[in-house]
Amino acid sequence: MKKHQNTSKTLFLFFTALLVFVFTSNDLSAQKRKKEKQVEHLIFQTNPNGNGIEMSIEFTKGSSHNHPLMAIWVEDMDGNYVQTLYVAQSIAKGYFSYGDKSTGRWKAGEISRPASLPYWAHKRNVKNDIGNYMPKPGFEVADAYSGATPKGNFNLNTRTDKMISGKFRVLMEINQTWDWNKHWTNSKYPDEPDYKTSSQPALVYAAEIDTDSTQKEFPLTVIGRSHHSGADGKLYNDLNTITTALEIVSEIKVILK
Repeated sequence: MKKHQNTSKTLFLFFTALLVFVFTSNDLSAQKRKKEKQVEHLIFQTNPNGNGIEMSIEFTKGSSHNHPLMAIWVEDMDGNYVQTLYVAQSIAKGYFSYGDKSTGRWKAGEISRPASLPYWAHKRNVKNDIGNYMPKPGFEVADAYSGATPKGNFNLNTRTDKMISGKFRVLMEINQTWDWNKHWTNSKYPDEPDYKTSSQPALVYAAEIDTDSTQKEFPLTVIGRSHHSGADGKLYNDLNTITTALEIVSEIKVILK
């Protein structure tokens, strides 16, 4: 009888300890997830000295988000480029962490990647000394309009250089390397090396902003894609072959202050 009581007591203590362990582990996991969620939402600023419209660009990543490059800019209603609000620093400088392979191993260095954000680059219309429109040393985008690439969700607080009245457009181009699919394969354009740094082409999103409206939030929607190797600055409307690239972004919107 005593042996049976001891066995029951041992089992009771074992299961009690097990329950404490499970609940503690779940609580720690929840705290870890909460902390990671807080860390991944970045708030940063560009063009703090601008004298124009103050706005916040709120970006929520999608299920296929994995360190994409992006540019955000303003156009008038006729499609004329006005100014850049933000561009990834590596693009702004033409200097990448994995830009130089002259020693046989990748290291930081200068490199031109015209397929990365060609629609924005052609709109900006600043040709460099090697004949394309990408920023590079000597042809950089000013520091006020660039910043490190956010790793997840973010709010970009920014403003235009000058006041804009009435309607204008805010656009974003986004591109993620190595996101191949059945159509955009590694061997699709063997004679176009710039294609391999893009995979699925960059996508372009846009919103029409009306400063005379009572509306303060304006969602950006996808309006097309860029050239697969950055050979031109045209907007292509065929998105039927685009798959995971459409899942880089869950939501992006402009909030007027």
